[in-house]
Amino acid sequence: MEKSFAFSPRGAPPPRSARHRIQWGLLFCAFLVAYCVRFGWFFDTHSSAVQLDKDAIVGQCAHLSVKPGPPETFSQRVVSDRYQEGTRPIFIRNATIWTGRVQGFEVLQGDLLLAHGLIKAVGDIGEGMLSTLSDVETVDVHGAWVTPGVVDLHSHLAVESSPSLRGSSDGNSFNGLVLPWLRSLDALNTHDDGFKHTMAGGVTTSLILPGSADAIGGQAFVIKLRPTTERTPTSMLLEPPFYLNGSAVDTSVPPRWRHMKHACGENPARVYSGTRMDTVWGYRQAYNKAREIRDAQDQYCAKALAGDWKALEGQAFPEDLQWESLVDVLRGRVQTHCYEAVDFDDFVRLSNEFRFSVAAFHHAHEAYLVPDVLKRAYGNTPAIAMFATFSRYKREAFRHSEYAPRILAENDIPVIMKSDHPGILSRFLVNEAAQAHYYGLDENIALASVISTPATLLGLDHRIGFLKTDVVIWDSHPLALGATPSQVIVDGIPQFDETRAFAKLVAQQHAPQTPDFSEEAQKTLKYDGLPPLEPTESTDGIVIFTNITNVWAKSMDGTGIVSLLEPGEGSGIREPIVVVKGGKVVCSGASAACSQYTVHPEAVMVNLHGGALQPGLVSFGSTIGLQEISMEESTVDGVALDPLLAEVPAITGGAGYLTRAVDGLQYGTRDAMLAYRHGVTVGIAAPNHAAFLGGLSVAFSLGARHKLEKGAVVQDVAAVHVTIGRSMGLPSVSTQIATLRRYLLHPSGESGKWLEKVADGTVPLVVEVNSADIIATLIGLKKEVEAKIGSIIKLTIVGGAEAHLLAKELARANIGVILTPPRSYPYDWDRKRILGGPPLTEEGAVAYLIRHGVKVGLGPQGVNAAPDMSTWAVRNLRFDAGWALHSAQDVLDKASAYALASTNIEELLGIDIPAGTEDLVATAGGDLLGFEGKVVAVISSRRGKVDLF
Repeated sequence: MEKSFAFSPRGAPPPRSARHRIQWGLLFCAFLVAYCVRFGWFFDTHSSAVQLDKDAIVGQCAHLSVKPGPPETFSQRVVSDRYQEGTRPIFIRNATIWTGRVQGFEVLQGDLLLAHGLIKAVGDIGEGMLSTLSDVETVDVHGAWVTPGVVDLHSHLAVESSPSLRGSSDGNSFNGLVLPWLRSLDALNTHDDGFKHTMAGGVTTSLILPGSADAIGGQAFVIKLRPTTERTPTSMLLEPPFYLNGSAVDTSVPPRWRHMKHACGENPARVYSGTRMDTVWGYRQAYNKAREIRDAQDQYCAKALAGDWKALEGQAFPEDLQWESLVDVLRGRVQTHCYEAVDFDDFVRLSNEFRFSVAAFHHAHEAYLVPDVLKRAYGNTPAIAMFATFSRYKREAFRHSEYAPRILAENDIPVIMKSDHPGILSRFLVNEAAQAHYYGLDENIALASVISTPATLLGLDHRIGFLKTDVVIWDSHPLALGATPSQVIVDGIPQFDETRAFAKLVAQQHAPQTPDFSEEAQKTLKYDGLPPLEPTESTDGIVIFTNITNVWAKSMDGTGIVSLLEPGEGSGIREPIVVVKGGKVVCSGASAACSQYTVHPEAVMVNLHGGALQPGLVSFGSTIGLQEISMEESTVDGVALDPLLAEVPAITGGAGYLTRAVDGLQYGTRDAMLAYRHGVTVGIAAPNHAAFLGGLSVAFSLGARHKLEKGAVVQDVAAVHVTIGRSMGLPSVSTQIATLRRYLLHPSGESGKWLEKVADGTVPLVVEVNSADIIATLIGLKKEVEAKIGSIIKLTIVGGAEAHLLAKELARANIGVILTPPRSYPYDWDRKRILGGPPLTEEGAVAYLIRHGVKVGLGPQGVNAAPDMSTWAVRNLRFDAGWALHSAQDVLDKASAYALASTNIEELLGIDIPAGTEDLVATAGGDLLGFEGKVVAVISSRRGKVDLF
C-alpha cells in the first residue's frame, strides 16, 4: 500500500500540531544547553575559566586575610592624592602645636609647613626648606594653639541635611530591620548648609552614618568636609573601599576599613514594633547568613590556595551583593549604637558568637557602669563614643553621667566624644571634649578624644588625627570655654577667606584649672548611675563664706547686675567675708566688721578658694519642671490642646481655653536638680505645645522638693505664650497671625482676661518665632494693635534665629529677644539666614543684637531648639553665658553676661524678683562663667535657707 505525503507550499507554515512539536523541541534543546553550560557539563567552560583565572583567584583569596591599612609606600608620598592644583604652600610661624603624639602629651613651640596637600615639616623650619618652594604664604599666629583637624566619629551631616526639608531627609530607611546593603554615600547631600558650620568648629573629617531606626542600618563612609571642584559626594570620600567605583580590587595593596551602622535597644524596637529580643534575633539571623557565605569563601579559598583546581571545577567564588558588606564585618570591625548594660551584654555575646570585633559603641550612656563587659568583646575592647551631658531624653539615657568619660579612661577604655549632628551640633564638638575635661577627663585624653583617638579607630591615623594634612588655628586653648577656630586648613587649603579671630584673654590660652569631682564620680558608681542630688546640708543658720574674689548681685533697681565689692577687696589686699543667716546676707566686708557672727559656735565656714558669689541663673526655653524623660509619656505633663489644630472641648473652655504650666509642675526631676547644682535656681516653663497656642508660663524654684514648700512657686503666671511658624499640619502663617490679632483685639473666654493683661502691658506676650519675615509682621502687628487699644504691648521674641536682620527695628519697637539656642544653626527654612559668628561672620547674634540696643536673654543650647528635648541642657546655661562673654568682650562684661541669664530673662518674661531677694550662688575656685568654678552652695532668701553641696 502506497503512503501519500502532503507537502506545503514553500514559505507556508507547517501544520499546527507539527509547529508545536518543533517549538517544544527547540525550547527543550535550549534549556538542555543552558543547564549543561551552567553546571560545566557542556564544553567545560567553567573549568577553562578557572584555569585562566588562577592568579586572580589566588590573589583574591590571599587578600581576604590581609589586615586593612595603608600601603608600605604611603609614608613616602610627596604629594597628596587630594591635592588641588594651584594651592599655595603655607608657612605657619610661632605656633603652640599639639601634635597628638606621645599619648596626647606632646606640645611643641615652632612652625609648620604645608605644601602639596601635606604637612611637610613641624618644629624649627629653616630657610633652606622654604627656599625649595615658590609663592609661599606666611602666617604668623603669635603663639596661638594649632592642632590637627577635629574628627567626628558619629555624624548624620548631609544625610539629615540643613535646612531640614522633606526632599533631603535621607538618614533612615524604614524598609526592614536589617539592611546592611544600604550606603550613606548614596544619600549624601553636598548642598547641606551644615558643611560650612561644621568646619567653623574645626571639624575636617566625619564618619557619616545612617540613622538608628534599623538594627543594621547600612554602611557608613568617611568624608573630608571641604568642598571639591568636582562637587560630588564621591570626591569627598576619604579612603573608600577599593570596589566602590568598580568591581576590580587591587590585591597588591591592603584593603581599606569599612564601617557598618548598628543600633541596639529602643530605636529599632520602637520603629518595627518589636522588642530587644526581636532586634538581637535580627542580628543573629543576618550574621548567620554572612557566616555561611564567609565559610563558603574560606572553603573555596582553602582549595584554591592549596592548588586543588580540580575540586573547584565549575565553581565560582561564593558571594552575594546584598550580604557582602556584612561578610566583611566578620573579617573586620563594626560601629554600633548601644545605650544600656543589657545592650552591651547582648552585643558582646553576639561578637563572640560570630567572632567579629566591635570598633566602638556609640551613645553608650551606661558603658561606664560595665567596663568588664566591654573588655569581654571579641578581639579587642571597643572604644566608647559618647556625649558630655546630653542625656535623659529617653529611658536608655537616664543613667548617663557627666563623669562617664573619666571613669572609662580610668578603666583603660578608649574615649571618644562625638556629635550626632544635627542632634548635638558638630560645630561644637570640641566643647564636648572641654566639658568632659571639666568633669575630670585628663587634658591629653580630652583633646585626643576628638582628634587622634577617632582617627585611629577609623584606621585612618596615617592620614588624619595627627599632623599629616589638616590643621586648625585656634583663638584660645581648644579646651577653653568658647574656643573657636580662626582658620581651618584642609588638604593644605584655607577654608575661610578671611580670619575673624576675636582677641581672647590671656587666661583663655591655657587649659582650664578644673575642679575636683572625684567624690561625685565615686558616688555615681556607688549608686549605679543615679547618685543622690539633694544638698548634703540645708540650713537656716549662720553660714560664713571666706576667700571670695567677687560678689555679684542685682542692682538696687533690679534691672541689672553689679559688683558689691569695693575696689581692692577680693584681690588679696583686703579679704572680705559674706555672712548669711536664714538665707539672707546679714553682713559683708572685713572679718572684723562681722565679728559678732564669726565667733558663733555653730557657724558653718565655707572657703571659696578664690571663688565668687553671683546671682542664681534663670532658665527659659525648655520644658524643665514639666517632665522627667521626654520620650516616656508616663513621665511628662503632655501636650496642650491647640484650637488651630482641633476643636477644643467645651468642658475645657473651647476657643477661650488657656492652660497654665503651674498646674503640671513636677519637682525633683534629675534635670532640675542637676541644673540647680550648676547655679540655675529658677526655671520658667510654658506648657508644652505642638503648635500655635502655648498658654501661661510659671516661674518656680529648681531646688524645692514640692509645690507647697516655701518659695517653691516664684510666680504662678509669668507670660502668655504662642508659637508662629511654618510647619506641616499647621494652618498658614497668615492664619496664625490673624488668630493672634483676633485674640488681642477681641479677647474672650478664660484666655480673655489674660489677653487683656497683655493688651494693657502688665503681662508679656511671648512669641516663639525664628523667621525674620514673621518677626517683621509681628512688629507691624504690635504697632497696629497698640494704635487701636491705646496702650503699649510688652512683646518678647523667643528663638530669634533671624532676629539680627531686624535689630534696629526691634530696638525701636522695644522688643526683646531670648535667643534659643544662643548659638544659632539653620535647622529649617525659618532659620536659614542666621548670623553664624566667627569664623563665618564678624560677630554672632548676641553681640550684634546688643550692639543695636536690643535686650537679649539666653535659652539653653539644646537639641534642635526643641523644648521637650532640651531640659538636660539647662545645667549648661552658665557655660552659654560664659561663651557669650568670651565671644563678645567689646559689648559684654561679667555683669552683663550674668544678666543675659538672669535679670534680662526676668524682665523679658515679666518675673518680679526684687533686689535683695534673689538667689545667690557660691562657687569655689572660679565663677559660673568658666570651667574653673564649682557650685558649693545656693543662698535663697525666698526659701529662707542655704543649700550646701
